[in-house]
Amino acid sequence: MKRRRTPEADLQRAVVVALRFALPKGAIVHHCANEVTEGGPRGARRQAILVGMGVHPGFADLIVLCDGRVLFLELKSLKGRLSPAQEAFRDAVLAQGFGWALVRSLDDALGALADHGFTTRVVQTSTPDAPRDAGARHDGTGPSARRVTS
Repeated sequence: MKRRRTPEADLQRAVVVALRFALPKGAIVHHCANEVTEGGPRGARRQAILVGMGVHPGFADLIVLCDGRVLFLELKSLKGRLSPAQEAFRDAVLAQGFGWALVRSLDDALGALADHGFTTRVVQTSTPDAPRDAGARHDGTGPSARRVTS
C-alpha cells in the first residue's frame, strides 16, 4: 500500500522538533486538534461534540507560549491556502494584539519567532534583502541563514 503524502503534517512535525530545541526550557509548543477527519454521521457527531467543548473553527495549527509572549502558527504547504475560517481566526488574533504567522518552511517558523521577539538559541548569520516586518505576520520572504548556539 502506498503511503499518502502529508506535506503539512511532515512540516508540522519538523517545526515542533525545531521549536522545542530552539526555545528556552519552559516554553510551550502546543497543537490543538480542531477537526475530526472521520467522515459520515459518526465523524459529524464527534465534530459537534468537539465544537461544544470549545473547538474553534480555523484555530491555528500551533500555539507557542514563552516568556509572556503568545504566537499562533498556521502551517501550510507551499501551495496551501488559508480557509475563510483560518482568515477570520487570523484577523481576530491580530485584532487582540497577539502574534500570528503563516509558516511554509522551517525557516519561516524560526523567522516568525524572531519577528515576534521570542528569545531562542537560534541566531541569524546573514542579513535578509529587506528588513523583516515586525508586525503580526511573517510570509517567509527574503533569504536568511540561521545557526543554533549552545
